[in-house]
Amino acid sequence: MLTTRHRQWVVRSGADFGRTIADLRAARGLTQADLARKSGVSRQYVADLERGVTVLVLERMLRMFRRLGAEVTVTARADVGASAGDREHAA
Repeated sequence: MLTTRHRQWVVRSGADFGRTIADLRAARGLTQADLARKSGVSRQYVADLERGVTVLVLERMLRMFRRLGAEVTVTARADVGASAGDREHAA
């Protein structure tokens, strides 16, 4: 579980995106397999994302944001547990 109220990551590249996913996953106490199952993807896909391998579209979007003078920030809320994705699928 996250110990701070909010934690933020600025995502400027596919590698940043992968590190953010890995950090969030670990903070929530999830394995790659857990996150894959909750997300409906393979564990290998999660591993590839965390290594920055499968992010071509993301890289292009981030480049557009940079050209527009903007940045993407991911904020983790401390009040959301590992089961947060379960509620999303139930809605």
